Amino acid sequence: MEEEKKKEYSPGLEGIIAGKTGICEIDPERATLTYRGYDIRDLAVKSTYEETAYLLLYGELPTAGKLKEFSDTLRSERAVPGEVVDLYRRAPQKSHSMDLLRTGISLSALYDPEVWDDSIDANYRKAARIIAKMPTLAALGYRLAHRKKPIEPRDDLSAAENFLYMMRGSEPEGPAGRIFDSSLIIYAEHEYNASSFSALVTISTRSDIYSGIVSAVGTLKGPLHGGANEEVMKMLLDIGSVEKAEAWIMDKLAKKQRIMGFGHRVYKHGDTRAPILKEASLEICKFENYCRWHDISLKVEEVVKREKGLLPNVDYFAASVYYLLGLPLETYTPIFAMARSAGWCSHIIEQLSDNRLIRPTSEYTGKRGLKYVPLGEREGGQKAA
Repeated sequence: MEEEKKKEYSPGLEGIIAGKTGICEIDPERATLTYRGYDIRDLAVKSTYEETAYLLLYGELPTAGKLKEFSDTLRSERAVPGEVVDLYRRAPQKSHSMDLLRTGISLSALYDPEVWDDSIDANYRKAARIIAKMPTLAALGYRLAHRKKPIEPRDDLSAAENFLYMMRGSEPEGPAGRIFDSSLIIYAEHEYNASSFSALVTISTRSDIYSGIVSAVGTLKGPLHGGANEEVMKMLLDIGSVEKAEAWIMDKLAKKQRIMGFGHRVYKHGDTRAPILKEASLEICKFENYCRWHDISLKVEEVVKREKGLLPNVDYFAASVYYLLGLPLETYTPIFAMARSAGWCSHIIEQLSDNRLIRPTSEYTGKRGLKYVPLGEREGGQKAA
């Protein structure tokens, strides 16, 4: 009898091709990232978040007319149901920002008249609503959790400008809006990352698009996926000055503790997105005339590269960028989520276009051939009278 072929196993599914996509390509050897064939460096500098979201969803860059139509749709869908606002008001003050975001999306689904319409056109419309509402939910959750008055979204600002306005109550000045917009483009998509894959698993059961997004947000909440930029900023704040940086890092390395913001599962020769945010960090610090956090970041980068050979990933310089934009640390992961919503929706729609239930197998490592022993006869048990 021919011996059964052993199943392949890769911890964390590393290197396993789990599907085909025309949305995003990562080339780890060349350290490149493309959305629908366009280099992320071109998009981050030349495009807008709205244009990039359209590209991800529809597979091509929009004409001026199509972009205006899409942008107008997003602006008109920014408001969230009053019931969501009421729920946020009643939530415990110390609620996690990602829990609020996840709950807000889930509740918003109940008020979407097309939630169970599985047609392609309806899914595109629902994707636009989700992308439009995510920044409002993120800003609303933060402000209400801190007992601040909510700021209504405006329809005369871009997605990036409007979020900064809802968070701070004033329009961004100088390069702030453009730099934040560039960061949203950079975070918008990244192939089969954990949150995108969880959305695909959910939607492959023919669930609805909101359920897929809720799964993705729940996955992104985990510190091994989202939240790294928040931890980077906590590190910079703890270091406090350039003079203390090297000793701080050497102490952590001596204790074999992880330095957040370095290395990447996919990129082995450097994260192609990191240099874009490094330049943004320098630009915003010069505009603000306050380069303390950027300078500490450079020193830490130098020491970690020298001692461990590791390069910064996308989250590393995002930390100082967001901090100089006046954004609270607890909003960093919700910002990641609102940017990535365009990628999540794109993967969901792509999956539904040629769906197959995602159901991998496993390698069993437990016991075999055990015989059932009645309860009263088991060791330590008592026989029935």
